[in-house]
Amino acid sequence: MKKATLLWLDLEMTGLDPKKDKILEVAAIATDMKLNEIADYEAVVKVSDKLIKSRMVGEFWEKNAKTRDALIAQNKSGKSVKEVERELLDFLNQNFKKEIYLAGNSIHQDRKFLEAEMPELNEKLHYRMLDVSAWKIYFENALNKKFTKPETHRALDDINGSIEELKWYLTFLK
Repeated sequence: MKKATLLWLDLEMTGLDPKKDKILEVAAIATDMKLNEIADYEAVVKVSDKLIKSRMVGEFWEKNAKTRDALIAQNKSGKSVKEVERELLDFLNQNFKKEIYLAGNSIHQDRKFLEAEMPELNEKLHYRMLDVSAWKIYFENALNKKFTKPETHRALDDINGSIEELKWYLTFLK
């Protein structure tokens, strides 16, 4: 039975410029509005070695060398972005009701990459999104309350952290 409404999505990319960078890793968790997990999905997207060498440089990647090296190592087993998009579309068809809301932290950035690399998937998503970073801004600045999650920069770990973060914020509404 299709009962998911939220598509929690996280992408790991070679960088943050959707015109120059590419998706390396995709993870998704389908939940209902009560944040109950229904299904999950993970994939590695194959990216050219030349692009990896030219884009995965600089302070961020030096600071996160362990993650960079793991992403590079798994790249050889990756699938084409079109194959991953087809699998994600199947994932949506299997698990979701009519409206699919994209959810995550700073999800607008991931959405730019979906627009560029997975346009058919992007078209299936509702224009409204549930961005946990909006909650973060309010709680940290207005209420002086901070949720700290590990920053592994791995797609599935980051989604689970975002779901836990939203659950934490929601405890203040009771």
